[in-house]
Amino acid sequence: MIPFISRSPQAEQQHWVQALSDAMPQERVVLFDKLNDGQKRLCDVAIVADPDTRVLQTLPNLEWVHSVWAGVEGVIQELADPSFSIVRLVDPELTHTMSEAVLAWSLFLHREMYAYQHQQAEQRWVQRPMVRARQRRIGILGLGQLGKASAQRLRDNGFDVYGWSRNAKNLQGITCLQGQNGLQKLLQHSDILVCLLPLTAQTRGLLNARTLAWLPQNSTIINFGRGPIIDDTSLLKALDDHLAYAVLDVFEQEPLPRHHPYWQHPKVSVLPHISAPTHPCSASQIVAENIRRYRRTGQLPETVDTGRGY
Repeated sequence: MIPFISRSPQAEQQHWVQALSDAMPQERVVLFDKLNDGQKRLCDVAIVADPDTRVLQTLPNLEWVHSVWAGVEGVIQELADPSFSIVRLVDPELTHTMSEAVLAWSLFLHREMYAYQHQQAEQRWVQRPMVRARQRRIGILGLGQLGKASAQRLRDNGFDVYGWSRNAKNLQGITCLQGQNGLQKLLQHSDILVCLLPLTAQTRGLLNARTLAWLPQNSTIINFGRGPIIDDTSLLKALDDHLAYAVLDVFEQEPLPRHHPYWQHPKVSVLPHISAPTHPCSASQIVAENIRRYRRTGQLPETVDTGRGY
């Protein structure tokens, strides 16, 4: 018996249980509150989506949890030294969806659609100068699976692409940078900056007053990583000073509070965390295959390094 543990609405949890059950009929997937004490003692694996970690600690023989989300920083932050291994979702469908969103919103910024929205509101008929894709520099923060796929998709569409990561990477047709000096160079060469970093102790507040000042005049930002990577106060000031626009899909607090200045800011598009939503069908198939392999061989999929945070 495998419990599904989540803080999502009940209807969403039921949807996940059904999709997971369909993907692995040999297992019994149930909501956690359906387990009795004896069944809890038998659980060696759990499937989670933003779980209450106090619930996980009531499973005494839990060996690992499989998240149906790519991000697992919430579990890591709440459990500094978990007694079980954590596996995050690695879904090619999610990677494709994210690179699609990065391309779509990069084109929105590249063609200055935000400026035409403002002109329409003011009933102004002005044709802005055309910038070719190869003249537009796009910087990608984070060259993991999501960042790599997004960088390659942008390159295939003719953009001049830079990428930054903690460790050295080598991607054909992409200028790859690393370390503090590399971060400054990437920001200085980013007409459009795309953040796809995970949230770790090192990335929290990475985009702050000092680093945002490295971006060129009239540059733009897309944050599809995690909200706390950007310091809100610093970004709002940079938008007033020298940045042209920001597309934000992730925030320190979600849903974004109604009083937050981003909602009404003329240089901000607020998205409700939709850049790369997990699709229950494809995610369930991946989780099912990982659990089948575990039952057959005893081997876990690649687990999260809780020290790094991903």
